[in-house]
Formats: sequence, structure tokens, C-alpha cells
Amino acid sequence: MAVHSENGKGKFTAILVCWLLGNGCLFSWNSMLTLQDYFVNVFPNYHPARVLTLVYQPFALGTLAILTYYEAKINTRRRNLLGYFLFFMSSLVVVVLDLATSGRGGIGTYIGICITSCVFGVADAHVQGGMVGDLSFMCPEFMQSFLAGMAASGALTSALRLITKAAFENSQNGLRKGAMLFLGISVVFELLCVLLYAYVFPKLPIVKHYRAKAASEGSKTVSADLAAGGMKTLSGEQALDFLQAAEEDPKNMERLTNKQLLFQNMDYAITMFLIYVLTLSIFPGFLSEDTGKHSLGAWYALVLIAMYNVWDLIGRYIPLLKCLKLKSRKGLIVVSLSRFLLIPCFYFTAKYGDQGYMILLTSFLGLSNGYLTVCVLTAAPEGYKGPEQNALGNLLVLFLAGGLFAGVTLDWLWLIGKGW
Repeated sequence: MAVHSENGKGKFTAILVCWLLGNGCLFSWNSMLTLQDYFVNVFPNYHPARVLTLVYQPFALGTLAILTYYEAKINTRRRNLLGYFLFFMSSLVVVVLDLATSGRGGIGTYIGICITSCVFGVADAHVQGGMVGDLSFMCPEFMQSFLAGMAASGALTSALRLITKAAFENSQNGLRKGAMLFLGISVVFELLCVLLYAYVFPKLPIVKHYRAKAASEGSKTVSADLAAGGMKTLSGEQALDFLQAAEEDPKNMERLTNKQLLFQNMDYAITMFLIYVLTLSIFPGFLSEDTGKHSLGAWYALVLIAMYNVWDLIGRYIPLLKCLKLKSRKGLIVVSLSRFLLIPCFYFTAKYGDQGYMILLTSFLGLSNGYLTVCVLTAAPEGYKGPEQNALGNLLVLFLAGGLFAGVTLDWLWLIGKGW
């Protein structure tokens, strides 16, 4: 069904808000990853680059599995608002913990940081699955913008970290001051995302149209968002359009089960898993701890993480050029499998290569990660009804999270032979 012009109003605003919400989905967690130079300094004996990611992932995966199973009955508005609020509160807790201990570290503070990472995982499961499912039944530009925003959060956090580190580098206790300013920015941004999702996004005409369409196809997850947008009932013209569609095809109100959707899209699900198991087996643990010492010194890991994030962002915009978008389902699996050749490349580059080759490899890792993610998540929902697209979005994010968890677990294998 075509979007009527009056219902298409606010498309540019919606794309911008999706980009900001995508930022908010990972801004806090990327802040934690980008602060590895500070955490390694405060907790030198606890492998924070690996441990924080490892405790984050089981909570993200477990919570996402539960939410995906009950996806059709969950209030999407409440789910996403809770996720963004948890991001805001957890970021605030990290700042409070550091201020309360004056940055001295210790096992007690480290446990507190680990618990906060667990809460980040729960928040991510709420927001990422909820937003991807929600945007799956809207226009592909919204999904692309949200995913680009997620990548942009990495690039932005890296840029902010480099700026705050440089600003306080020559001052007393400069590392900590830069880290606290950086975390403070994260807290404010997450509060902005709560307000955007609560009061701006649901009131945009084009968003209300897509949610009304999903509701007409049997979706129960959008009712609270429709009410927040001032649409407790469908407008006369929308109701007529949707009733005619239902009369022409009574099956329009039926939907495939999650099991049927998964079987039909198993190749997409496997591709999502393969993309992230490879990426997280290298980023950020290997890049932070196993690339050796180079002329960039303490800046080296930050530069590598920044290059990954920047090229991940660029990769997510490439599919906007339709001639460059990979649509072949077999092609996506072949390319995702071929990325595993990067493992020996990273190993030998860390052992024998210089920092230029490592930066090049890291850039390609980010570029391919962003590109393939957008190709899969924009192509998979095509041809399904609103409730099915929502469910499929949640299922694909579940496999993405499974790949993340497997990747951060395999990342520990790099420590074999290094006194571990």
C-alpha cells in the first residue's frame, strides 16, 4: 500500500530521529569500550577490555531470547522506553561509582562496573530488538538510518574520546578528567533519546501511518505508540483502505509463526551470526591488548577502535547506492564466510606487520561489518506483513546477539600462549 502524501509528512524528521535513536542504542556501551585506556589504567590486572564485554553479552542474549519469544504480546513503546532509561541510569551509575571512589579502582569498584555492564546488556536487548522490529514494517530508509546511527555512535564516541583525552593530556590526573567528561556527555545524550522516543517519534505522521497499517494487519505491539501519537483509532480514510485490503484477502489478518519465519529466513539468520562472531572475536579485545607496542604508544588502541568505528559507519551508507547493495542470499553467506580469512591476517600482522597494515585491516573489518549488517536487515523483511516483519526483525537481532556472545568468548583464545 502506498503512503498517502498527508501520511508521508515528517519522513526526513523520522530519518533523523531514527539516526539519533540508533546512536543512543550503542552510545553508552561504545563509551565503555572506548574508555578501555582508562579502565586498563584503573584495573590493570582484570582484563577489562575482555571481561566487561563478556559479562555484557550473556545478559543481552538471554534477555533478548525471552523478549523475542514473547514479542507479539509485548508493548513495544514500554520496551523501548525502558531500554533507553536503563542506558541513561547505567551511564549515570558509572560516573557516580568513579566519583565516589575518586578513581582509585579496586575489586569492589570493578564488580560495580561489571554489574553496570550487565544492565547495559539488558538495556541493549530491549532497545535493539524492539527498534529493529518496530522499524522493520516501516520504510527501509528508517532501518538504514537507525543502523547507521548505531555505527555513528562508535565513530562519535571515538572522536569524543580522542578530543577529551587530548584536552586533558597535560593536566594533573588528566586521564580521569577526560574520562569523566566523556561519560557525562553519554549521560546527557541517553536522556535526549528517552525524550525523543517518548514525545517526538510517535507523533510523526509517517510513523503513525505505518503503525496504523501494522495494527490493521493484527499487530498488538503498536497500540501504546499509536495512543501516544494521538491515534487511539484509525482515521476514516486509513480504516477504509485497510478494510478493503482485508476483504480482498482474508489471509491478510493471519501471520506466520516465529518458527515458520525462522525456517524461511535461516540463511539470513546464519549470516547475521557469522558477521558478528568474526567481528567480536577481534574487536575490541584483540585490538586493545594484542597488537603490540608501536610508535603511537597509548594512542594506538584508540586509533584502531576509531578506524573500525568510522569505516563501520561508512559501510552502512554504501547500500543506499542500489547498484552496490548485495541482495543475493547466497552471496551474503559467501561474503560473511570469506571474512574469516581476516583471522590469520590479523594474527600475522600483529606478529610481523607494522601499524599501517593493522589500521588497514581494522578499517576493512569495520567496513564489511557495517555493509553486510544493513544489507541483511533491510532485505529480509521485504514481502512480509507488519507483525511478521516485527517478529523477523527480533529473530535476526537474536542471532546477531548470539554472534556477539560467541565472538567475545572466542576472543579469549588470542591469550593462549601468553601466560593465560
